Amino acid sequence: MSFFDFFVAAVPTEKRKDYEKFAAVMDRRIKDRGALRVVESWEGDVPDGKLTSFPLAVKRAAGESVVVGFVEWPSRKLRDEVWGELRNDPLMQPDKNPMPFDGKRMIYGGFDSILDL
Repeated sequence: MSFFDFFVAAVPTEKRKDYEKFAAVMDRRIKDRGALRVVESWEGDVPDGKLTSFPLAVKRAAGESVVVGFVEWPSRKLRDEVWGELRNDPLMQPDKNPMPFDGKRMIYGGFDSILDL
């Protein structure tokens, strides 16, 4: 079954176009190396919560929007190899493709698929 990387981040709303450019470069590099699918999503209906919520999880501030996404890989092995390569990819360095958001508040992780309907 597939392996997935999921992520959630807060991005300054005024930097949406910058984020889209950043994601286009990053996602193309991932897809070219074997990812099956890459999905990026900008908040549309993201309610504030009192105990848990997407905004609370990423400490969304005024003027920021929540972004979520995932990468589907055919295997964890390939995913691990690709992320190892990307760490050294010149186009993935912050001076070439700067993240237009605070990466310290980004939540991410890899997950094994247990059901796929």
